[in-house]
Order: sequence, then C-alpha cells, then structure tokens
Amino acid sequence: MKVWQKNLILILLVVVIAAAPLWLLPNAEFGGADGEAEEAILELNPDYEPWFQPILEPASGEVESLLFALQAAIGAGVVGFVLGRITKSDKPRTEG
Repeated sequence: MKVWQKNLILILLVVVIAAAPLWLLPNAEFGGADGEAEEAILELNPDYEPWFQPILEPASGEVESLLFALQAAIGAGVVGFVLGRITKSDKPRTEG
C-alpha cells in the first residue's frame, strides 16, 4: 500500500470519528469539561468563590472556541515540527 493511500484512509477515519457523534446523537449537547467541573464544584460547595478572575473575558462563546482552536492548532504545529525535525533523515528514502 502506498503512502498516499494510507494517508487517505487515515483522513477518512478522522472524518468518520469526528462526524459519528454528531450523526448518531443529533440533539445532544456537547459541553466542555470546564462547565461540568463548575457544576460539580457548586453542587459540592454552593458558597465556593474562585480564587482568580479572568484577565480578559472573550466577547462570546464563539470567540472563546476560536481562541481554543487556534491554541490547539499552534500546539499541534509545534509538536509536528519538532517531531519532523527529530525524525528527519539525511539519506534519501525509497518509495514503496
């Protein structure tokens, strides 16, 4: 199997894994861990007050999601770059 075929299969698997929950559970709420943790803390201790307040509060949930996705993309790019540099080989590879 050629490299491009393996890559195509992996890309299709990623798309299926990402789309399956949305297709199988169309009316589900996909909340984050932050909201769940806040609910659990307030349930255990209703008088709890956070130690810190955010320095900059995003304008909306969409902006917050955008910033999180941007952070994840930059992190993935750095990790991919580092792994690529570490595994780089000076000798030519044969395709096969």
